[in-house]
Amino acid sequence: MAQDLDVITIGRSSVDLYGQQIGGRLEDMGTFAKSVGGCPSNIAIGAARLGLKSAILTRVGDEHMGRFIREQMAREGVAVDGIRTDPKRLTALVILGVRDSDSFPLIFYRTDCADMALDESDVDPEFIKRARAIVVTGTHFSTPTTAAAQRKAMKIARENGTKIVFDIDYRPNLWGLAGHGAGESRYIASDRVSQHLQPILPACDLIVGTEEEVKIAGGAEDALTALRNIRARSSAIIVLKRGPKGCAVFSDAIPDDVDQGIVGSGFPIEVYNVLGAGDAFMSGFLRGWLTGEKLETCATWANACGAFAVSRLLCSPEIPTWTELQYFLEHGSKHRALRYDADLNHIHWSTTRRGRWSLLLALAIDHRAQMEDLADKAGVPRARIGAFKALAVAAATKVADGQPGFGMLLDGTYGREALFRAADHDLWIARPVERPGSRPLRFETEDLGSHLAEWPVTHVIKCLCFYHPDDPEALRAEQEERLLTLYDAARTAGRELLVEIIAGKHGPSTDETVATVLRRLYDLGIRPDWWKLEPQATRTAWQQIGDVIRARDPFCRGVVLLGLEASEDVLEEAFQAAASDPIVKGFAVGRTIFAEPADAWLRGQMDDTAAISEMARRFSRLTDAWKKAKRANSAAA
Repeated sequence: MAQDLDVITIGRSSVDLYGQQIGGRLEDMGTFAKSVGGCPSNIAIGAARLGLKSAILTRVGDEHMGRFIREQMAREGVAVDGIRTDPKRLTALVILGVRDSDSFPLIFYRTDCADMALDESDVDPEFIKRARAIVVTGTHFSTPTTAAAQRKAMKIARENGTKIVFDIDYRPNLWGLAGHGAGESRYIASDRVSQHLQPILPACDLIVGTEEEVKIAGGAEDALTALRNIRARSSAIIVLKRGPKGCAVFSDAIPDDVDQGIVGSGFPIEVYNVLGAGDAFMSGFLRGWLTGEKLETCATWANACGAFAVSRLLCSPEIPTWTELQYFLEHGSKHRALRYDADLNHIHWSTTRRGRWSLLLALAIDHRAQMEDLADKAGVPRARIGAFKALAVAAATKVADGQPGFGMLLDGTYGREALFRAADHDLWIARPVERPGSRPLRFETEDLGSHLAEWPVTHVIKCLCFYHPDDPEALRAEQEERLLTLYDAARTAGRELLVEIIAGKHGPSTDETVATVLRRLYDLGIRPDWWKLEPQATRTAWQQIGDVIRARDPFCRGVVLLGLEASEDVLEEAFQAAASDPIVKGFAVGRTIFAEPADAWLRGQMDDTAAISEMARRFSRLTDAWKKAKRANSAAA
């Protein structure tokens, strides 16, 4: 069988709930951030982010948290073939916090949890044979059934030339050596645990642990003696993690001083949260070791990944991607606290956000003032607007028909029910935060943080700003300050941002106008995920826009074209110019599609079915026109 996987990790898979109030007691935490946790799960995610083909062998519950783990693993690029669903047990849960630089309280909710029910029947020999290496972990040697499962995997690995990596992963609490309230305890000496782990060592090719973990595996109270005890039982490469000192790697005999081991470059940074740092470290080491790098390089990459983890709050979400790691190794950072490095944060965000969009065709019906005007003219209650917006969702999903690349712009003012309906389909969704028609820019709510926290994580923030480069200086400064506030709120809330710029209503437009606006906003440090821009008169204008975006933010998802209530014929002509530059991914058009059907429906001149049909017809015609324009430009190129 071909080895199509680089590594399979085995063992813990939990949901981490991290307290977001830093410096407080766990008792006082008010809000929590959710992520995948557990040593093997973190390593699988980290390895995938660094370009390895990883998989995990574990169990999750048949419930929402289990499905979250499976879905997040898939999003991260981790193969989920080995995730078993346990119909009887709940997914493991961990609640964590940061008290100070030395105290990280956590509580394990693991009584009869799904991953600790892993047994030999879950270990498929054909699955194990697919990997070049497996990672077994200390916690899963703590009970007979999970230990038997890992030993079976190790036997299959040895028989098929698959390397065996042992992450000692010692948690006294999970060996029954500490109470529920002592989850952060890292070391309690135990002859029983040492005797349990030592028979595992001879079969391993790589053994990784902190000084405390090496002591427990080596059965000694000083690291040097413990290392020698491990070497007496195993010829494996031994990696000693040393916290701020980096690591020491031993490929042969253990020297008289641990400082004489092989070391990589170190990275002095602020320690913010040590939880998960070892898993990031292992991910970096595996990236080098499994691709044939020198041990010094493996150690450097591991140290760098560990530095990222200790400088950020969460575990798996904070592990760097390969692009991010390479940037850091080349450029370093002027910040000891890497979480304050805007360039690194942008690369991290851009290379870990959800989904890829080579095409985006959106029906925009986030309009509020325009819909109010239609309802008022029709003499019907504004409450009717919400029902029409739900019909627009039906029209958009009819055209999309399950295909990727379709989306909607919807508001929470009148489109609340429509947002619920859109969630039933795999649509890209953006929502406005600006007060309709405001200039200078104003938000519907000034408490952006609390407002955005209520949004589903998949919803994109959309903000329209009427901005011209010739605006009075005071107006420009005020609007720029608002956009900076929004950009910061978007990144803090973990939501993508679409910035819509309309310049043509407040000054003359040339080929350079919009490119000048974008250049100015990039100079301020505003790097949205998407731009929504008005049609441009020439291909030269689009090329200048594309050149600015590619130079200032190569990670930008792209541009969508807005409609401004233009006729279909006018938009089709605009598509020809816009489609000439690959930065333009599609359109987000509204009134061209919905205005006439909305007016007729609100006046009682059109029923639901007819309204849906007419909006779908118009949306479909524009979709076809865009694809035709793209094909024509590709053929010309």
